[in-house]
Amino acid sequence: MILIADSGSTKTAWRLLNAQGEVAQALTVGFNPYYQNTPEIAQTLKDSLLPQLPGATPQEVYFYGAGCSAKDKQDIVAAALLEVFPSAQAHVHHDLEAAARALCGHKEGIACILGTGSNSCLYDGEKIVQNLPNLGFILGDEGSGGYMGKHIVQAFLNQELPPDLHQAFEERYHTNRDEIVDNVYRKPYPNRYMAGFARFLSDHRDHPFIYQMICKCLGDFFEKAVIKYPDYQKKETHFVGSIAYYFRDILRTVAKQYGVTVCTILESPIEGLSQYHQQKLTL
Repeated sequence: MILIADSGSTKTAWRLLNAQGEVAQALTVGFNPYYQNTPEIAQTLKDSLLPQLPGATPQEVYFYGAGCSAKDKQDIVAAALLEVFPSAQAHVHHDLEAAARALCGHKEGIACILGTGSNSCLYDGEKIVQNLPNLGFILGDEGSGGYMGKHIVQAFLNQELPPDLHQAFEERYHTNRDEIVDNVYRKPYPNRYMAGFARFLSDHRDHPFIYQMICKCLGDFFEKAVIKYPDYQKKETHFVGSIAYYFRDILRTVAKQYGVTVCTILESPIEGLSQYHQQKLTL
């Protein structure tokens, strides 16, 4: 029996599998070792995962997560998993590997993540062969929910929103500069906080000001994370994540401006990952 986790900074989808198929599934908050340490992750797993999977004793746990590219960050998550499942082997991989396996299968392509955060890689059908630098929430994450949230909040605080949007924003969030600054600079998970404002863009996407903002944010992603790959126009490009999925119509429009061929767009890679590991179990 194996346990698979696909974790972003906001939520984690879990699947428990055996050789016959799916046994159970669960949903918890997201984990990111840049913001959480081993005891914090372990305690959250004990409080929210174990009650959903009573008696589960997987022999292996495959965790694909945001912020898990460096070994020291992988070790933080692995230690938490072993505290919760002491008899299991813990395998921690970057969420890009999950995206590439779920989106490209065994074919070459560009795999992109557009959720709370953003990232991309060039995949040769078996492994990631190139990954453009991702600078995280503060310096990068172009096109992500956090990035879009920052743009709409900046426009609100700088009095740059059209009057109708400014009023709608005020009535919806009842917030101000001090509260926003406190959440961004003093409280944990500023990326999650900012990503929450992306829903405002989704709800007002037909407004010309918002539509242009969405296009600009997505265009920034293509500029930083897609068109720098060699021969990108000749390769199939795939996307996974809530931002890619819910803005998929605008995403395809912006992609055409860069000559990018968008193929698969998924909200989550968990189903593709389940199929991948299910095949390994039956071998």
